[in-house]
Amino acid sequence: MYPVPQRAETHGRSEEYFGRWFRERKVPRDSVVLATKVSGPSGQMSWIRNGPESLDAQNITEAIDNSLLRVKTDYIDLYQVHWPDRYVPMFGETDYDPLRNYTSISFEEQLDALERAVDAGKIRYIGLSNETPYGIMKFQQVAKSRAGNLQIVSVQNAFNLLCRNFDLSMAECCHNERISLLAYSPLAMGILSGKYFAEDGGPSDARLNLFKGRYKEGESRYNLSKSNALYAAKSYLEIADRYGIHPVSLAIAFVMRHPLVASVVFGATKVWQLEEVLDACKVNLSPEIITEINKVHSRFPSPCP
Repeated sequence: MYPVPQRAETHGRSEEYFGRWFRERKVPRDSVVLATKVSGPSGQMSWIRNGPESLDAQNITEAIDNSLLRVKTDYIDLYQVHWPDRYVPMFGETDYDPLRNYTSISFEEQLDALERAVDAGKIRYIGLSNETPYGIMKFQQVAKSRAGNLQIVSVQNAFNLLCRNFDLSMAECCHNERISLLAYSPLAMGILSGKYFAEDGGPSDARLNLFKGRYKEGESRYNLSKSNALYAAKSYLEIADRYGIHPVSLAIAFVMRHPLVASVVFGATKVWQLEEVLDACKVNLSPEIITEINKVHSRFPSPCP
């Protein structure tokens, strides 16, 4: 997990931490599945690779080589394209605006660079992130037209009780293309833990309090000033209370039960938070609970897209 909100001072630090741990503990390489990303254009992180953020071949190659230096190993198991090098609606946007389209790096050039990295043994598998059905199928079309070792095996998109857009169209693509979902934000930036509903507004060091006004991508999506998001979140917390389940367990177990989910990506800052999530992975939700969840979803469908 990279630091959020992102800053130039902390860029790449999570890879450095992993590399230090990996080397000092002398961890067997085959006991770890190592995944990282190359950042695409965001308009907000101009410090990445000293300015140019496009996913051209040079940038992808440079990003892979620098990641390998930081993680202190000779290959990366899963290398992901963090977000598309083209306009797509995201972080609370729902409608595609053709007027915002722009000239971007071709799918072919991106896969050229990734294929060379696979052939060189630097990476093994390719993943996508914040993608759309069009993006997945276009990457697959180009990858399948080649005789090499290109395998797109995953997509990392948001999926949680408040954001189930993956099921609208992405799920069909992923199922038929045998692509797994790495679900990020399973707790909706902590909202589904219930901590922000305390009388004092929750812990001062919780992300939405500590960085209030400084993380517009997250705040625009998980906006509790929207009545449907607020009512939906409270309804899910009530279900957890009614069935005697920790809210974190309800949220994580719901995501993990999805047949296309391979894993969840979450941002724990404390050991006890990590323990809560690990415990939640052992929880199975009853059919009655799923029925209750789906009733809320029918009333407030994906209020945080």
